[in-house]
Amino acid sequence: MCDPCASVFSCARENLLPLARKHLFPLALDHLLPILKEGVNMIRGIPNDEIAQMKHELETIEEFIHQADKMADAEGDHPSDDGIGTREKIKQLIEASFRIQDIIDEYIIREEQQFPDPGCAAGASDYVKTKFLRLQIAHDIHSIKSQINEMKETCFETDHEGSSSFVSNLNDATSLQNLRDDPFYLDEADVVGFEKPRGILIDYMVKGRKELTAVSVVAMGGQGKTTLAKKVFDSKEVMGHFEFRVWITVSQSYDIEELLRYMLKELCKQQNVHPEIIHEMKIHEMNRRPLVEKVRNYLQQKRYVVVFDDVWSLNFWGDIKLAMIDNKKGCRILITTRTMDVATSCRESCFVEILELKGLNDEHSLKLFNKKAFHDLIGRCPENLVAISSKIVKKCDGLPLAIVVTGGLLSCKNRSYVDWYKFSENMNLELNKDSKINKLLALSYHDLPYNIKSCFLYFGLYPEDCIVPSKMLTLQWIAEGFVKEDRGRTLEEVAEGYLTMLIHRSLVQVVSITIDGRAKSCRVHDLVHAMILKKCEDLSFCKNISEDKQSSLTGMARRLSIADSSDNLMESIENSQVRSLIVYKPKKISLSFVRRIPTKYRRLKMLNIDDDRLHDVPEDLQCLSHLKYFRFRNGRGNDMYFPLPESIGMMGNLETLDLADTYYYEPMPKEICMLRKLRHFIGDQLDLIPLKDGIGGMTSLQTLPKVYFSPFRAERDNEVVELIQELGKLKQLRGLVLLNVKEEHMSVISSSINEMQQLEMLHITKINEDTFIDLDLNSPQPMLSIVKLDGRMSKKFPEWISKLQNLIELRVQLVDSMQMDDAMKLLKSMPSLLSLSISYHYDQIGVVERLHFQDGSFKNLKELHIVFFLALRYILIDEGALGSLKELQLYYIPKLMSLPTGIQHLSKLEVLSYSYPNEEFEESIALEERKEHSIFKHVLLKELLPPDINLNNTLFRLFE
Repeated sequence: MCDPCASVFSCARENLLPLARKHLFPLALDHLLPILKEGVNMIRGIPNDEIAQMKHELETIEEFIHQADKMADAEGDHPSDDGIGTREKIKQLIEASFRIQDIIDEYIIREEQQFPDPGCAAGASDYVKTKFLRLQIAHDIHSIKSQINEMKETCFETDHEGSSSFVSNLNDATSLQNLRDDPFYLDEADVVGFEKPRGILIDYMVKGRKELTAVSVVAMGGQGKTTLAKKVFDSKEVMGHFEFRVWITVSQSYDIEELLRYMLKELCKQQNVHPEIIHEMKIHEMNRRPLVEKVRNYLQQKRYVVVFDDVWSLNFWGDIKLAMIDNKKGCRILITTRTMDVATSCRESCFVEILELKGLNDEHSLKLFNKKAFHDLIGRCPENLVAISSKIVKKCDGLPLAIVVTGGLLSCKNRSYVDWYKFSENMNLELNKDSKINKLLALSYHDLPYNIKSCFLYFGLYPEDCIVPSKMLTLQWIAEGFVKEDRGRTLEEVAEGYLTMLIHRSLVQVVSITIDGRAKSCRVHDLVHAMILKKCEDLSFCKNISEDKQSSLTGMARRLSIADSSDNLMESIENSQVRSLIVYKPKKISLSFVRRIPTKYRRLKMLNIDDDRLHDVPEDLQCLSHLKYFRFRNGRGNDMYFPLPESIGMMGNLETLDLADTYYYEPMPKEICMLRKLRHFIGDQLDLIPLKDGIGGMTSLQTLPKVYFSPFRAERDNEVVELIQELGKLKQLRGLVLLNVKEEHMSVISSSINEMQQLEMLHITKINEDTFIDLDLNSPQPMLSIVKLDGRMSKKFPEWISKLQNLIELRVQLVDSMQMDDAMKLLKSMPSLLSLSISYHYDQIGVVERLHFQDGSFKNLKELHIVFFLALRYILIDEGALGSLKELQLYYIPKLMSLPTGIQHLSKLEVLSYSYPNEEFEESIALEERKEHSIFKHVLLKELLPPDINLNNTLFRLFE
């Protein structure tokens, strides 16, 4: 049936616009055709009423969709009386929500455009066009609202107010706030009951035959194979036994050449090969044969262990065995797999040991559950929940992943017996183990607030086993609009809280942490990843494009993740509906497609291009006026230099620009200063001098690239001063890194830093060895937590450092004993200090011969690095000092006579690293190792560098 409104619009376009173009007289649209009067009245209401209502409607629909999805999972998606399943109804709602998003985007575009004054003859045509476009928007809004109301009435039962009777408010503000304020720490083991298999596995690794042996850990998904292997890999027994240790995640889809490249790079690093030499080897250009030869050469004379985690293919050993040389030094291969056939496939060419994991017993299962569910009670289950907890744990059948997921979910619930009983009744006893895990994961997923569900599903845009940097992930969430504003907190802080929630619920795993225990990078378990991909398909959340595994391209796609594909497929998916696009380390993709992105995907809000074959940033960036997040990395190191296009300044809505690991020969284009909404400008050693006249106006900036002052451009000193002064206008700046500073610039640097009251990280490096870094901060920044001053201080140790109550990490260089005494006095009682690195200027010989850590000093310090004390002979540690120390590094202290006196008091010490020992120091180590109660029974002893390493290169790496 023909839509009469549509006919009116069609008639207007065909007849009215040509008339306006011909006569070009300034008449408002509502005076030209009375029949459009009602439509124009609708237009006038859009800014204040209709658009606001549509935004609210969109949020309601999104919540409605997630509740319907929960119902579909519960009912198994059986068709209703009208023959249409819940899943199909959900897709209809999703497409309606997409249309609303499109309308809102279109409205914003038109409102932001500066169309000409209709009184100007030359602008009358454009004016009339804009009026008609607004009229079309008003019509579309009315049409979609009618469609949605009809869908709600026919698809779901509604109450008298017209809202879904089963939609409930999922935003538990109290539990979310508690989680946001509780940083994630990894001090305790995630899995219990592994003591016996851990001991067996360590014996397989360090004892027995000299011949190459493949040790396989076999178990079903979620049994804890990787967790156990990682504990053994990081144990002091294994770390102290093997000279080379490499961990490689294989997964279902692997590229053997990429695995060999990664292994070779890791071996080079562990051999302390300088990064420039690794780069010159052109590893990325090697094919399999030279890669195998290089790997074998490195392994020839070393006792090594290589872990291949999560192996699925029976052909894997055949692919990798030639690189695994048997040098008769007791080398080991450790494989984790779900399949016994994979474990036994190695027998054709080496000895094999197999450890098959079983489920946890009842005692260990309950202990693990209590640890996750009652972490705030230190694993103690309340009396009222003892019986129901045991019942819930039994349903997990001893499977660690199921126990951890269930415990994480219940940790966020009210501790009411009734609520826990209802939860227990929903756990289906008849499900087999794998589907049970999926059911448990689905329960955890559906318990999330709907916007955090979107954050969780975002892992579906990245490959299986991909390690995702936490900061990158949370900034992408913000660009997508998943992160809701919260008074008194930045969007970045709220997003970090979301990630913490997902970690606490054991849906996301932490891979690496910062010194203060925050997630630095993360991933999801492969079972979780599989569940996410299924949800992404059900909810049209994203499409993953690759040659070997392509999701369906039917229906609307808001997000695309492209690993590799053909030119024909690339052309078929070019679609203006896409809002987020990730090109992630593709094996094969058309470079011309990447360059067409700005013109083919004009509505993008998030663009992540990670491809080491690219030579330049795509042109035509002015087309991406909606883009909020732009990450471009070619990963090629410093062999690729190119300028940024000036069009980058036209992306007026950009909030994050990430250019790290990509190098530019030309200075930054001054047009970047036009990006007034930019909050995060990320990059490595960039020349920002061209921005000296405008960067001070970028007042939203929180993150700034490492600012590099070229040592070869002395004539630019005035410009350097102007740039530093401009930086002082950036009141929201969180991090500041200045490289190659001159002594004469310290005054203006101090003045600018004094203006940065939100500063959290400060790092300054000197231009040469004669440069003094003396900062005069009259109002120490209350948020400053990391201070790295790589340059000598001519004055006494600065008192402003001791006033930084949130200081976590400090690195300083001292020049005399007075500064050392001052530093020890001022720093020893700082409550937040976790990492301290103190070095002496290399030409100050005979100044400090003795360091004394007194009782009660540095109680919370976890890492201590004592570096380049050329005259130091003795280190004394009183009982009660350094009580939390985990790592002690003694770097290039050539006159140190022995291990620190009192080192036996450091009960939490895990690693003792040293370099360039003299004869007396080595004898001290040997004597300690022979003692019955040696400190090295629980401490890993590690020599940092062999004597033939270039000291200058080492210095550079140490302070980089």
